[in-house]
Amino acid sequence: MRKLIVAIALVLMVVPVAAQKWTPPRTPWGDPDLQGLWPSWQLLSVPLERPLELGTKAMLADEEFARLPARSRLPGANDVFNQGGSRAAAMEHGTPQRQTSFIVDPPDGRMPPLTAEGARRAAALPKVDGPHDGPENFTPAERCLSRGAIGSMLPVGSTNGHQIIQAPGSVVIVNEMLHEARVIPVDGRPHVGVRRYMGDSRGRWEGQTLVVETTNFNDNSNYMGGGGRRIPSFSREARLKERFTLIDANTLRYEATVEDPTTWTKSWTIALPLKRDPTYQLFEYACHEENYSMPHMLRGTRVDDALDVTGERHTVLDKR
Repeated sequence: MRKLIVAIALVLMVVPVAAQKWTPPRTPWGDPDLQGLWPSWQLLSVPLERPLELGTKAMLADEEFARLPARSRLPGANDVFNQGGSRAAAMEHGTPQRQTSFIVDPPDGRMPPLTAEGARRAAALPKVDGPHDGPENFTPAERCLSRGAIGSMLPVGSTNGHQIIQAPGSVVIVNEMLHEARVIPVDGRPHVGVRRYMGDSRGRWEGQTLVVETTNFNDNSNYMGGGGRRIPSFSREARLKERFTLIDANTLRYEATVEDPTTWTKSWTIALPLKRDPTYQLFEYACHEENYSMPHMLRGTRVDDALDVTGERHTVLDKR
């Protein structure tokens, strides 16, 4: 057990120790300069949770990594858009990574068990196959509202750009997907009593690291804005602590710890390295303008309801 604890500590500490040897540039007002474009598409090959057969192995060994093909994914990696056809050509695929899961704590790289309340809310999440009676039956991401504070940093099938912009007293994180922008005060002002999808964030500098603490989540603050994996939303008591550390000129370590005793039996932490790419272009994400799926599904349900009244229910619509 002692050896296991030491190994876990080494995995969690190796990047911060490396960061201590790196002196990042400073903004004109003296803060560490994290500004730039930090896309995450390369990490699409990494799953949120570690495959069970890998146990506590946080990183692949040299020989295991060498056997990975150019396009590879560990079981459970995000492949929701990998459907083939012309659409697949526009999707990003990622590159081989040694990291075996985004979750680094608990040590097995898996989410901790849900509490009874967390399990109840997980069972009540919107389902892909309906019902689709109203917009409330859809996830925030499907409604073009939000992917959540953590979800916005994790890679998906496309539009995985992130841009950090700094000004005196503020840090702004612009996420390409859903075109979300988090304006984070770093001037010591207190939290406000307003609940949001992304919560209410306040930042501070601890040495070279930007530490962001977020509270005041609303009732739909899912960790990824969606319910496909049956992972419940944060509760109103949830606290999120994020750390942004520039460990060299082109690598930004992102770490986030979720503390939500109403939902999970213990806290859990994700970590990932973001690579600077000054050539990356953030595209406008016109989600509402192109969201034909929402009105089509709602319209289909209205047709289904009408067929119920006339007694001419269609067999295809019956499978909602």
